[in-house]
Amino acid sequence: MAFSNFIPEIWSARLLEHLDNVHVYAGLMNRDYEGEIRAYGDTVHINQLGDITISDYTGADIADPEELDGSMQDLTIDKAKYFNFQVKDVDHAQSNPKLVDAAMQRASYGMNDVIDQYLASLLLEGADSGNILYDDSSAVTPTSADAYDYLVDLGVLLNEANVPMLGRWVVLPPWYHGLLLKDSRFVGNGTGYNQAILQGGLVGEAAGFQIHLSNNVPNTNGSLYKVIAGTSAAGAYAEQLVELEAYRLEKNFSDAVKGLHVYGAKVVQPKALAVMTCNKG
Repeated sequence: MAFSNFIPEIWSARLLEHLDNVHVYAGLMNRDYEGEIRAYGDTVHINQLGDITISDYTGADIADPEELDGSMQDLTIDKAKYFNFQVKDVDHAQSNPKLVDAAMQRASYGMNDVIDQYLASLLLEGADSGNILYDDSSAVTPTSADAYDYLVDLGVLLNEANVPMLGRWVVLPPWYHGLLLKDSRFVGNGTGYNQAILQGGLVGEAAGFQIHLSNNVPNTNGSLYKVIAGTSAAGAYAEQLVELEAYRLEKNFSDAVKGLHVYGAKVVQPKALAVMTCNKG
């Protein structure tokens, strides 16, 4: 007997590629303390030396050595996220033998995106109040003629706070980057380097900053954007995937994977950050 209404289902071996945000902020923080964490609730103690006195030398005996004075900050691993997904055997066999691996990549992306948004908010809230260039009530609306100039002003704030020039970064929303692309001062600086979009959201250099592009720039109602600039000395971040387990579901013909990711972050040098509020226009 012929089944004229039969419609075959085709399982594609190719997965649809996702249009994802680029994760940026985690790569702009100090991660030197990452190897010291083991579990949720761990605390990393970060020491910072105070100033050392510089004295005149007259040829006479010098004074007794001063005792170094230092302050300590705690980085607490106080955030934890998990994922837990299953793949049925029939799906695994008929659709794609690499489906679990692809699902792991999606879980990793989702985890990173949550963390990226968290770190953006953390840096915004932790910036020194003296390093704020415009706020919601005085937000500027950059144009292609002055978007570069506003970045120069951000750099001046960091200069006045004695922040080193080396390793400075700024994270811009796509529309701001578009304005820079219309300015020869940006496009002409570094020629091919600034014209190539690199991995990690890095799109060039301008006004003393490495320019990073992200859709996770904090904003109010999609109009007032908080452009954050700084160096890696501003914040400390540590993360660890402490549990990753593949297991067989007891009441189903499925494989499953679950993972626990712990992390913590802190602004340790507020003056190493500067924030500018911009209106998208």
